[in-house]
Amino acid sequence: MARHEVDVVVVGGGGMGSAAAWRLAGRGADVVLLERFEPGHVRGASHGASRIFRVSYGEPVYIRLAQEAQELWRELESESGTPLLTIIGSVNHGRTPDLDLLAAAVEAAGLPGGWLTPEEAGERWPGLRYDGKVFFHPASGRLHADHAVAALQERAAALGAVVRHRSPVVSIVVKDDDSVDVITDDDVYHARRVVVAAGAWAEKLLGGLVPLPPLRVTQEQPAHFAPLRADDEWPSFGHHFDEETLAATGFLSGIYGLATPGEGIKVGFHGTGPVVDPDNRDFLPESRHVRALQDYARAWLPGVDPDAYTSISCTYTTTPTSDFVLDRVGPVVVAAGFSGHGFKFVPAVGRVLADLALTGERPDARFRLG
Repeated sequence: MARHEVDVVVVGGGGMGSAAAWRLAGRGADVVLLERFEPGHVRGASHGASRIFRVSYGEPVYIRLAQEAQELWRELESESGTPLLTIIGSVNHGRTPDLDLLAAAVEAAGLPGGWLTPEEAGERWPGLRYDGKVFFHPASGRLHADHAVAALQERAAALGAVVRHRSPVVSIVVKDDDSVDVITDDDVYHARRVVVAAGAWAEKLLGGLVPLPPLRVTQEQPAHFAPLRADDEWPSFGHHFDEETLAATGFLSGIYGLATPGEGIKVGFHGTGPVVDPDNRDFLPESRHVRALQDYARAWLPGVDPDAYTSISCTYTTTPTSDFVLDRVGPVVVAAGFSGHGFKFVPAVGRVLADLALTGERPDARFRLG
């Protein structure tokens, strides 16, 4: 078994781990990124052609992190020459009070946004029907997840990081506050720090090392629906339901969606899939989820064919509060629980993880362990 001496080992080559490797290598650290699967795999939470980007959140800490991420996405595009973020605007609609909280937070942050009537929204985006209030935030967009992960790894490697796929980590052994061994089948990496961004495998790798909150791993099952008109414009969208409406309709949660060029209109419920072991997934959609998505499409998406769809499978790893875990215990830096809304923040999270590894600077208290 070969032994290697490095500054930092990053475990997990999805969005968060790849961004950490990019930021660490850019700051001169000797970095190895270990990813258990092949490039472009579909077993985790960072694959596919579309993710929603938005700076509109009800909590200022997330707004600030999204604003930082937007700048860093543009930096990554410039460095890599790869287009990643397309601004398409976003609408949130429904009859719940969280829409007012969202609008107030956006206004307080000095961000663009405003209310539309359902008629105004329908004239601009006829593929959607609108329920109650409609809040439009034009600074939102769409990210290409596959291209983003590839660009992050390419830039990390160009800056000196070693990126190794098909290198599953068997164990992590903490020696002291400045010493840790990361062990694969073939190698031992001795480092001052390890950054663990293992997604659905976080509990399996870290359960005995750090005091993680409960992490709920689910197999989520959105779908791409075929649009009826190729020339329709689509914003990203969120439909907010109260409990009474959910009970009456049989919908599983609120809805999110956006257009994925070449694949259709992506539509999904949020965090409603079955609990799974990430090493024993069937990748098959539940018929109940499929029927509920089709029912939603028939009722609220006049711009799609509800009978022409392709199911998608991905994982969520969710904390009880839906907040991320970004912290450090001894030499172990933790990135976990991105709860189905983390990808937009990827490069900013990479910066936070580099800070934790190199200087110990901790992020906002809501992201800390304990």
